[in-house]
Amino acid sequence: MRIVLVHPNYHSGGAEIAGNWPPAWVAYLAGHLRDAGFRDVTFIDAMTNHLTEDELRDRLYELQPDVVGTTAITPSIYKAEEVLKIASEVVPDAIRVLGGIHATFMYKQVLSEAPWIDVIVRGEGEEIFRELVRAIDAGDWRAHRASIKGLAYIDDGKIVATQAAPTVKDIDAINPDWSLLEWSKYIYVPLGVRVAIPNMARGCPFTCSFCSQWKFWRDYRVRDPIKVVDEIEKLVNEQGVGFFILADEEPTINRKKFVQFCEELIARGLPDKVKWGINTRVTDIYRDRELLPFYRKAGLVHVSLGTEAAAQLKLDQFNKETKVEENKQAIRLLREADIFTEAQFIVGLDNETAETLEETFQMAWDWQPDLANWAMYTPWPFTPLFQSLKDKVEIFDFSKYNFVTPIMAPAAMSRGSLLDGVMKNYRRFYSRKALFHYPWRGTGFRRRYLLGCLKAFLKAGFQRTFYDLGKSGYWGPQSKDKVNFNFDRTRKIAPAQMDDWEAAADRASQARARREAREEPVVACGGGTQQMADLAERSH
Repeated sequence: MRIVLVHPNYHSGGAEIAGNWPPAWVAYLAGHLRDAGFRDVTFIDAMTNHLTEDELRDRLYELQPDVVGTTAITPSIYKAEEVLKIASEVVPDAIRVLGGIHATFMYKQVLSEAPWIDVIVRGEGEEIFRELVRAIDAGDWRAHRASIKGLAYIDDGKIVATQAAPTVKDIDAINPDWSLLEWSKYIYVPLGVRVAIPNMARGCPFTCSFCSQWKFWRDYRVRDPIKVVDEIEKLVNEQGVGFFILADEEPTINRKKFVQFCEELIARGLPDKVKWGINTRVTDIYRDRELLPFYRKAGLVHVSLGTEAAAQLKLDQFNKETKVEENKQAIRLLREADIFTEAQFIVGLDNETAETLEETFQMAWDWQPDLANWAMYTPWPFTPLFQSLKDKVEIFDFSKYNFVTPIMAPAAMSRGSLLDGVMKNYRRFYSRKALFHYPWRGTGFRRRYLLGCLKAFLKAGFQRTFYDLGKSGYWGPQSKDKVNFNFDRTRKIAPAQMDDWEAAADRASQARARREAREEPVVACGGGTQQMADLAERSH
């Protein structure tokens, strides 16, 4: 049986400025299929290769697959739907499968707008997709699909969802197949080397209100650090990888295993061959302040911190469980350990003003991270913060839910003024860094890395791909009133999805009422109650 996996051709002008990123989902799914005996797997990276619809059409016709699978985060959902629409036309007998976080939570929306999709995989894909492929290979998947956990499909005109599948308990049993990827095309621009995104842990014990990761992965699991280093060593030796970023939301939460991971990297001499970066919380950096030089010795050179907001009010609204002063301390500690820092700010909520944007700039300059990023608040439609703000959300064109397009319209400023304020922050921060910091601070690797980051920003700015500026028509402050974000306002929430949201809200309300009646508040591991309410919804 021939399986073709396709990464949709979607571009936003966000994270791509640092390079082309290898789609890790392909390696992990294909590895699990290979170990189950399905070895005829082909990968088409339509995104990295900028494939047109006609080119994809020709490629699918040439391959004649039995199964076509693709995935989607929220902004790439329409491109993913189009991939399977093309498959339905070119190879109509192939089973068309969609996975990913958006389809997992929005399957009723997706199946309403794209009924040509045969089946949706809801949740972690490895085990669910393997069972689905086995049923397809046996020739009777439609007869047995109701017994496969974690699926959604249309049956007799009705949307059906099977029981949720459990999370993958033995994640060490997943053996990714990285050989499917075209490694010469995955380059990390700041260093000019090949880049990988391996996975050490899944899930997050915290419940930030704007984030969906803790809902998707559900429970927090960490792989054996030895096996992770085995994987990285293989990527370095066989694929020539010179930089990697751990895909984990919070890889430092389990300090014992993170330390073991670093020890193993050092023991094998890998820091001389590959450098790496992570995303993590400021509280972990402060906790591990005495270990930071050791982390740097293990090759950790870049830490992106979810500082999120300069104002404590916003941090509390995001359920971040951090304090503003902790952000500054974490950045100072990393700088002293010679680890590059990137501060992430979320802007663009309904209460954003020119003054709050200026506050984030002043805070960033005071903290002095090496890099700063201002991301537009993106109201993922399956997060707690969206549910509390949804009456203020008027744009349901999910292709624009990409962290660079202002979905929310602040009460005190226009979307064009918001974009202009963010660009003003970028211009001031990086022009000052370019003139007074990057060329003069440090020598050797530090100087090369910082100038490489500046090169990435300048390249994206020159090509006008940064923040999708070319598509929106932004040329500076003089154009802020003429910016056109090209929203497709015909996009609406499907009635089936709206009914699902309302039913979930009712179940959550009933669960809260029962807890209050028992006077037994249930607290999620991040300190909030959202995760437990979500689990209560799933149990009904």
